[in-house]
Amino acid sequence: MTTHHIARNWLGVVPFVALAGLAQAQSAPGAPIADMGRVEISSGRDNDAQQRRESTASKIIIGREEIERQGDANLGEVLKRMPGITLGGAPGRGSGIRMRGLSAGYTQILLDGQRVPPGFSVESLTPEMVERIEILRAPTAETGAQAIAGTINIITREGRRGVPDELKLGSSWQGGYASPNGSITHYQETERWSSNYTLSVNRYAAPDHSEVSTQREAGPLQRNRISDSHYIREGLNTTGRLQWKGDPGESLTLMPFLVVSHGTTPGNFALDQSTNNAARIYDSASTLNDNHFGLARMNGQWRRKLSPDSNMEWKFNLGGWDSRSNYTQTPTGTGLVYTSALAEATRTKDRSASLNGKYTHVLGGGHQWVSGSEIEAVRRTQNATATYAEGDADLQAQSMRLAMYSQDEWQLTPHWSAHAGARYEQLTTQGTTSSGDVVNRNSVFTPLLHALWKPNPESRDQVRMSLTRSFKTPTMQTLLARYVRSRDDALGGGNGPTNPDRMGNPNLKPELATGLDVAVERYLSQGGVLSASVFHREIQNLIRNVTAQDPSYANRWVSTPQNFSQASTEGLELEAKFRLDQWVAGAAPVDVRSNVSFYRSRVGSVLGPNNRLDQQPDMTANLGGDYRLRNLPMTIGGNINYNPGYATHLSDPEFITVSQKRVTDVYALWRVDTSTSWRLTLSNLDPRNYITDRSYSGVESSSTRDSSWTSVQIRLEKKL
Repeated sequence: MTTHHIARNWLGVVPFVALAGLAQAQSAPGAPIADMGRVEISSGRDNDAQQRRESTASKIIIGREEIERQGDANLGEVLKRMPGITLGGAPGRGSGIRMRGLSAGYTQILLDGQRVPPGFSVESLTPEMVERIEILRAPTAETGAQAIAGTINIITREGRRGVPDELKLGSSWQGGYASPNGSITHYQETERWSSNYTLSVNRYAAPDHSEVSTQREAGPLQRNRISDSHYIREGLNTTGRLQWKGDPGESLTLMPFLVVSHGTTPGNFALDQSTNNAARIYDSASTLNDNHFGLARMNGQWRRKLSPDSNMEWKFNLGGWDSRSNYTQTPTGTGLVYTSALAEATRTKDRSASLNGKYTHVLGGGHQWVSGSEIEAVRRTQNATATYAEGDADLQAQSMRLAMYSQDEWQLTPHWSAHAGARYEQLTTQGTTSSGDVVNRNSVFTPLLHALWKPNPESRDQVRMSLTRSFKTPTMQTLLARYVRSRDDALGGGNGPTNPDRMGNPNLKPELATGLDVAVERYLSQGGVLSASVFHREIQNLIRNVTAQDPSYANRWVSTPQNFSQASTEGLELEAKFRLDQWVAGAAPVDVRSNVSFYRSRVGSVLGPNNRLDQQPDMTANLGGDYRLRNLPMTIGGNINYNPGYATHLSDPEFITVSQKRVTDVYALWRVDTSTSWRLTLSNLDPRNYITDRSYSGVESSSTRDSSWTSVQIRLEKKL
């Protein structure tokens, strides 16, 4: 089925759902509360749907019920079911969270309202550690403007009186490998103190199989490489929250976070290569990658009421991470290509600290004025030895980020509220590499305007509008990455346009985007929500990796990031959450969750068709439901996630095509009693290969096929 037909079918379904919801809301405004079901998600004291409804900026709230619903192993699996969010990589094994189809760097990630430090991975957080997730589609002055695609704010667990401790024990199986895991969450509260912590231990194991076929016209050369390995990681994750409440409006909160892990990836690969009329070559080698990783951070927040109308808030973040990796490659075959062992040892240390101050003052006439400043410092050192033929490659780098902002939240009338602000940021990155000293300094000014209109203040309909300026800064790695030869070049003649060497570019400028967002929402009286949102972004200084032959490196093929062009992107995102029997008489009370998004983008300096932004599909879609059986203490449900295949014209000679992804997940939750449950989760039913084709016109083409597997998980969930 083509993308066009799928899009046409979804476009037919979602408006029908929306019209049915409008009709139901008008025909049954007085529906009894007892019939609401579990559509509007509640996270303890806060009503997540109400928070979403009252926010001036467009926001989606994911509470504990939604996070726990399908028993996901990581936050990425939770987020992939949200409107417009996708994961990179093979089906069921993706990583890198993306909003609106844009690559990972366009999405800002916050942890408890603070920017996550460089090198932090969302996958290091388990769902048990998270209280709720906030998804903001447009930037604000307070949360930060490094969010061209949007912002994801992850709030860690909050302690409160009366909540029982939680214990979860289980294991999953994928491709014949077991991954046992366990977690415990403890709460405690006194008159002035409250605390909680979540401790997770896990062993993750999974196989990996990939096949790479390369054809080079100059030569000609044909190479097939088959790799088999398995990844084993043993880790401990813990996060906590300690809060002291003083006088009214005064509180101090400390939020520590610790990750320790050790991973090994033993494997082997076989080579089948032919060049011109020479005899066919067969060879093989074994590999071992050993990695140790540790991360420790302390987030803090102090709030103090200065007067009945004003308060001050300070936030700080202090910590760092260490990574040690050792890679070895040992010949095991004929020795015709792999003539000697290769080794690389890399150690990276990253230390960072930040301090944020925010002043809030309530003015007359419905105004609330918020102003603040931020400072963040990062220092990184990297030592790499025996990097194949290039020898040692060390790196020392540091960055300093300064920011100031001010915004006014104004309730103009019962129909209108507005949110206007501006933000200024300056980022300086400097480092010492094997090529010399580097300094990169950039500053960005971003005005932002949001408005919320309610045609009738008493109704459940509202319209959101945003006109914003946002940006994406080059990362430290993008600016200062050392020159690294392609690993497969050990094959002899492996360097090529589809397998190039890589290096950074210290002269990059930030990408700047002017954006317009409009969203129409209806919150159903029976529970649930219907929404439709459109957006447009005009992007300047687009950064893209460009591959070309570099005379400085003996005319080898090298991929380097460059400020490539101007670009634009727009999209439509539709969402419908409802209970089926509220619309269809006699239907089962199934909670339905559905969303579909359509995207289009154009890069100015590349000819069409398919001159899209890198990694942006034409559409994404989710359809899921949950049903609580009437005669058994069991809830069943599932979700289908679909991303079509697409082609991208990267530059005049470069093309890339990726295959479609369709991931089906199902679960069953058996409640033994009020405190004990068993959960069975099947993820990535009907696993499919993930195929990536690359070509450089007239020179070389390659095809990579990655396998994926079904994951089966059984877990005991106990309230203590």
